Amino acid sequence: MITTANRLNSVQEYYFSRKLREVRQLIAEGKPVINMGIGSPDLAPDKTVIDAMNQSMYDDKAHEYQSYQGLPELRKGMADFYANQFGVNLDFNTEILPLMGSKEGIMHISLAFLNEGDEVLIPNPGYPTYASVTELVQAKAVNYDLTATNDWQPDFEALEQTDLSKVKLMWVSYPHMPTGANGTIELFEKLIAFGKKHHILIVNDNPYSFVLNENPISILQVEGAKDVTLELNSLSKTYNMAGWRVGMVMGNATLIDAVLKVKSNMDSGMFYGIQKGAIEALKLGQDWFGKQNEIYTKRRNLIFQLAEKLDCTFDKNSVGLFVWAKLPQAISAETFIDKILIEKHIFITPGIIFGSNGEGYIRFSLCVTEEKIQEAIKRITN
Repeated sequence: MITTANRLNSVQEYYFSRKLREVRQLIAEGKPVINMGIGSPDLAPDKTVIDAMNQSMYDDKAHEYQSYQGLPELRKGMADFYANQFGVNLDFNTEILPLMGSKEGIMHISLAFLNEGDEVLIPNPGYPTYASVTELVQAKAVNYDLTATNDWQPDFEALEQTDLSKVKLMWVSYPHMPTGANGTIELFEKLIAFGKKHHILIVNDNPYSFVLNENPISILQVEGAKDVTLELNSLSKTYNMAGWRVGMVMGNATLIDAVLKVKSNMDSGMFYGIQKGAIEALKLGQDWFGKQNEIYTKRRNLIFQLAEKLDCTFDKNSVGLFVWAKLPQAISAETFIDKILIEKHIFITPGIIFGSNGEGYIRFSLCVTEEKIQEAIKRITN
């Protein structure tokens, strides 16, 4: 018998990979399931983006292996995006690395900076991939609590009382997924100071800044942030390009070079046409964000109605692509969503998959049409 690597003993199949098989089976059986679970944008990229990709197919270099660092004009577009949107100046030759989605960057960063036995601070609740990748590279995940009473921000006093001697890296994500809590410059200043004090690499995962958010910010806006910080970003949610797999990581040249050493051994460059489309996407201005957010605002207002029908409470000031809602007391999130799936054919994500502090919460995605949300409300009401 061929056995698997020991590292697989510490991780499970990604929740959505497993759960969506169940959803697909119900659909195959003729059940009209409304999927409010996953944050995969159902809207299309701008026409200029698709046209740019199509037209690029006839370029001389279109079908060759591409640079591990991406096209210079793509990196320049990413630098211009950060300058225009955040006021952050980046050297597009040395401080930006395009990625095949920011999820790829989580693995690359972990491989570049973590040794076996190193410890990593993981937000609870937070994106499950942070912990699973940490375990895959044989480092140790150490949860730090985020709670509603502290606005889903780290408790720095509690962190200072923790043994940080083996901590090498800290994952943060603002705007926060899954809760929708927004970051602040004050919070980012505390994170940078914490990282410098304890020699910890701070990585901010920042793909939701422009969804229903009037104040997009970057951790790189803080003076001295580049000394101890990397920031991940993505075109998936901002420009409806989730399946295109276009992300980026930003930081100082030394940190970026370390990530490049890993990346250059794991792929052969991003497809040329996708890069050309991404270049056009990054040129889109406030009109694009405004139109997208008009759609998401209408959807979110309907999701609020649905959450109220389910006797949930929620923060109307949260941002991003989801609504994070608290169930009535003493109700198990996973039991609740399984019941809703079987009885009402509506799939909602249980908060417990994001960590123990997600118990008692559920998460709705806004990647669902108004008509489907209205149908879900009707099903719950009847």
